[in-house]
Amino acid sequence: MLASLDGSIKDSMALQLEARNLEDALSRLRRIAALLDDEQTIDGLTGIEAADLDRAVCHAVVGSLAIDEADLSPVRLFAAWSGRSAHDLPLEVFTVNYDLLLETALEDRGVPYFDGFVGNLEGSFQTQLVECSPGDRDWVPSFFVRLWKLHGSVNWVRRNDGRVIRLGHPVPEGLAAAIYPSDMKYDESRRVPFVVLADRLRRALQVPETLALIAGYSFGDDHLNEVIFDAASKCERSETVAFCYADIPAKLAEFAFAFPNMQVVSPGEAIVGGVRAEWEKPEDPPPGLWEHDSFCLGDFTHLAAYLARSTARESEGDSSLAQLLAQAMQAPTAQAEVAE
Repeated sequence: MLASLDGSIKDSMALQLEARNLEDALSRLRRIAALLDDEQTIDGLTGIEAADLDRAVCHAVVGSLAIDEADLSPVRLFAAWSGRSAHDLPLEVFTVNYDLLLETALEDRGVPYFDGFVGNLEGSFQTQLVECSPGDRDWVPSFFVRLWKLHGSVNWVRRNDGRVIRLGHPVPEGLAAAIYPSDMKYDESRRVPFVVLADRLRRALQVPETLALIAGYSFGDDHLNEVIFDAASKCERSETVAFCYADIPAKLAEFAFAFPNMQVVSPGEAIVGGVRAEWEKPEDPPPGLWEHDSFCLGDFTHLAAYLARSTARESEGDSSLAQLLAQAMQAPTAQAEVAE
């Protein structure tokens, strides 16, 4: 992102990133823009300059997440599985990613989904449709996959009247994408998308006997961790499985030791039923589960293929799915880094 900025703008953003990640830096810029007038400065920025820097950074983020050259095979396999998951309650997919990989894959596979917005050109967020429960008049049918983008998206933008809308394309240059729930997003109402979707995550995980699969998340967001850990501790008959791409995060391991309904797997070890141990290489492992002397479902490429294979019997006539599965079995592990 910094490489796409020039001159003083680049220097100003580098200062904001000292001891902060990108989302924290954006939050700080938005606080500066909200608090200062044209004469006051913080970190050498006036309110207007902070807002201009926010827009420039958002444009850089949007550009870095373009998916024109991305390998869509893993998310297409995930979409194939999600479209064939027939349950009484709908499949709910929560993501902190800003990119449009999941939307692209779901539409490519013809899977109906609902993301909280209604409208194609400038979709408006419909709180009542997100918050409704089975049996309510406004209940969206269960065959619609729910796609909840907890930290916003490259095609979300905040209008001058304070409303967040979803465009049919990535946010163009000159506008700030509505990504990450900073303080500025609570000015008009606390029932904006970020608050409503965070509450949706909490409510979904509190449903008894829920199976939650977590992939590609490093447990670096304390707010999300609190929601996940609280639900696992209160709903003893629910199961949560965390697939780690690399080492198991320390805070996740500590929780999994205390609550056996939190299962954690990584390439070299796992925590199952509160017991931590290294994997023992199976003599005849199922395809796609074991590669290079390590368990590989922590790699989203392999996890998506594993889920999609669970639908293969129903889709023997689906040549495109069969081709995707064949490609996934031959794909290198590093391919998932592009998809993530």
